[in-house]
Amino acid sequence: MQSNRKTNIIEVKVRDLSQLFNSMDPSPFHEKDLDHDAEEFIVSWAMEFPHDEDLGLLVYLEEPPSKDQAQQVVADAVHHFFAYQAQLKRRELRELISRGRTSLVIGLVFLALSLAAGQWISHLDTKGLGSILQESLLIGGWVAMWRPMQIFLHDWWPVARLRKLYDKMSAMDVQVRTPASENAANYPPHVAAGNIRGSETSSAFRRAASQAPHAQEND
Repeated sequence: MQSNRKTNIIEVKVRDLSQLFNSMDPSPFHEKDLDHDAEEFIVSWAMEFPHDEDLGLLVYLEEPPSKDQAQQVVADAVHHFFAYQAQLKRRELRELISRGRTSLVIGLVFLALSLAAGQWISHLDTKGLGSILQESLLIGGWVAMWRPMQIFLHDWWPVARLRKLYDKMSAMDVQVRTPASENAANYPPHVAAGNIRGSETSSAFRRAASQAPHAQEND
């Protein structure tokens, strides 16, 4: 059964495959990390699209790939990279929730002790000092609750969102095109803004994000 979900295509143009991946990573090609700027460019575009729509990656190569089956190699490498990123985010989310629970227990215990100590001090002092100490302990108790409240109200959902996005990107369709391929007629000139050339590698993707659109929407 064919899906009716829209597929948003992220387009990237590079000179050769080595510019798409981290050259310092000694791992086998299909396990290499993406270049940092390439990852940032692709993820930033992916985050722009609605979460309930599919994603695709279209890589344009200026030079024919030196490796056989470049299509499968690139697809496997991209899927492996984002699957690993999703795994890291899952671990980060578990650790964050665990830290939040520990912080919550500590905060509640400290708040209860602060309230109890404040009540005890207020009964010992009749000159107003007890009231000041009681308020100070109450404020200190609520300050101890700040960290767990921050985790459970604010910190967890950006991590969960990225984990879900990486999961989707680990299964997205990846296509490789070259000028000499049978799809050369569809080799779009507008993706040149995302070109990576020599010393410009570190900034090319960042510039591309603010220039002409590099993403298409396919129904």
